[in-house]
Amino acid sequence: MPHFRIETYVPKSQIPPDFVTKAVPILAKALGKPEPYCVVSVIPDVPMSFGGTTEPCAIANLMSIGALGVEQNKKHAKVLFNLVEQELGVKSDRMYITFQDEPTGNVGFKGTTFHAIFG
Repeated sequence: MPHFRIETYVPKSQIPPDFVTKAVPILAKALGKPEPYCVVSVIPDVPMSFGGTTEPCAIANLMSIGALGVEQNKKHAKVLFNLVEQELGVKSDRMYITFQDEPTGNVGFKGTTFHAIFG
């Protein structure tokens, strides 16, 4: 259900092979969601300029059903910016994260929606 998607100018060769598997438990813990529902994806080699330069940069989106909000997002931002800076070398002033709180009826799973699953 939660999905942390990162698009970055960082080349694929510089993305640690275990980055996504290391990031899932961090995301799950931050959101208080079960790991089996969490997804992390990285799209490397995206031609991108941030502030007029092509130094390492990224744009990210965190989608979740709940667990997002003004105060919660501050905590999520701290954890996720730290993760991306440590693992991908993208400094926190070279990336934006958008937070997307989706209603259960807007997220499909197992041939239906979470609205139908959760009742």
